[in-house]
Amino acid sequence: MGLLQDLAGPLSQRFFELGTASQIGVSIFAFLFLTVLINVIVQFLPRNSHEPPLVFHFFPVIGSTVTYGMDPPRFFKENRAKYGDCFTFILLGKKTTVYVGTQGNDFILNGKIRDVCAEEIYTVLTTPVFGKDVVYDCPNSKLMEQKKFMKIALTTDAFRSYVPIISDEVTNYFKKSADFKGKSGIVNLPPKMAQITIFTASHALQGKEIRDKFDETLADLYHDLDMGFSPINFSLHWAPLPWNNRRDHAQRTVAKIYMDTIKERRARGETGAQDMMMHLMNSEYKGGVKVPDHEIAHMMIALLMAGQHSSSSTSSWIMLRLASRPDIMQELYQEQIDNLGADLPPLQYEDLAKLPLNQAIVKETLRLHAPIHSIMRAVKQPMPVPGTKYVIPTDHVLLAAPGVSASDPQYFPNPDLWDPHRWEQGSANAPSIVRNEVEEDDEKIDYGYGLVSKGAGSPYLPFGAGRHRCIGEQFANVQLQTIVAVTVRHFQFSNVDGSDKVIGTDYASLFSRPLEPAPIRWERRDNAVAV
Repeated sequence: MGLLQDLAGPLSQRFFELGTASQIGVSIFAFLFLTVLINVIVQFLPRNSHEPPLVFHFFPVIGSTVTYGMDPPRFFKENRAKYGDCFTFILLGKKTTVYVGTQGNDFILNGKIRDVCAEEIYTVLTTPVFGKDVVYDCPNSKLMEQKKFMKIALTTDAFRSYVPIISDEVTNYFKKSADFKGKSGIVNLPPKMAQITIFTASHALQGKEIRDKFDETLADLYHDLDMGFSPINFSLHWAPLPWNNRRDHAQRTVAKIYMDTIKERRARGETGAQDMMMHLMNSEYKGGVKVPDHEIAHMMIALLMAGQHSSSSTSSWIMLRLASRPDIMQELYQEQIDNLGADLPPLQYEDLAKLPLNQAIVKETLRLHAPIHSIMRAVKQPMPVPGTKYVIPTDHVLLAAPGVSASDPQYFPNPDLWDPHRWEQGSANAPSIVRNEVEEDDEKIDYGYGLVSKGAGSPYLPFGAGRHRCIGEQFANVQLQTIVAVTVRHFQFSNVDGSDKVIGTDYASLFSRPLEPAPIRWERRDNAVAV
């Protein structure tokens, strides 16, 4: 009896604790169930007829965040089929209105500055990556001045000097890389293309002195900066998460390299170097205010990032597509022999215009793999949507998705087919559009950094449109065409299994990239020098 009495107390206490825990669990479940039920019921109640239809979702706050984040292009297309071109979904608790199609592109990307604002959306992402007082961490008028400063590096004369630089960088990379030793091999391609794009962009855009400070470790730091653009950072940009810690370390490290270089130049009394850093060191804002050193460093980061995340992703996609179509890679090689000569002389800027298939490779890859799948704007005042009854309220975020129109069969026959030849006249898959992304008769406008095309109604806008259209568009084309042309001279690619399959897309960052690992087989061409 004594033993039973001794056990009775603890056992009854344990049963009480279990009962209490069970009651708490039931209460939590009941609360969650009730929350979901109320959220579902509310969605079936009459809504404001002037707001776009809302994508059905079970969980408040979370909304459609998960399904959107897993595959944004698929999410857009499926909901376009259900709700039309204009619809709203819940993204991390925020009502986000998508407007796809050419009219949506124009409505959002060409929105007036009094109606839409990019800074309010993106500063939480860009400021920790680029640094303070540049890009979206400053008034729009100042950003336009900063763009104007940087356009000095984006002239035809500059491009003419860049092609030999980029060509030499790519050739030297293949010579020095242990992954390309011998006659053939297998390599996980995206990290290699990331290094090639950072080396070519740093040398071309920022000069040899800066390029000499870059090695593969520094290229990896730029990857860490790139991962700071994770969509979750719209809400958790401040959080001490692993990728944010790496982002912050990378930003400090890269900024210090630029700041130290500026100090070294000032100490030497150097004033005449012909590169972007020196140009910024000699630049003044309106009113005669010199550009502060920390802003120079941060603009240098922004300039290189602008040429890095998109070109790195696009160059990887190009090479993976070529590995899936070795016949087209061979066509590219033959195109150079036919148009430039069997001896394949050193590549020059003027040579790029003689290689239409090489150009089409870049254009077609950007059509299917645009680096940015979602372009967002804050709504500053109620915005009526022309031709509809909708008025977008100020508590919504607007989202443009130009990739939807770029893969629309209305404009591009067999839109899911990667066909560089579709851009040739008379092709069965030729775009059924009169207007395209490069039109000499487009209306031009100067937002404060030089004339750019005002048109945003094209179905093909891989570089965006309006006042925030990518100023590096022409450089990206020159860089990518040169990288492709030089790579084709050295190698023939194929998939490891010999198939024509292409790997899936990683949407972990705001910038779409191939899923890794993404291995390909390379074989050195007979006339290329083995190392």
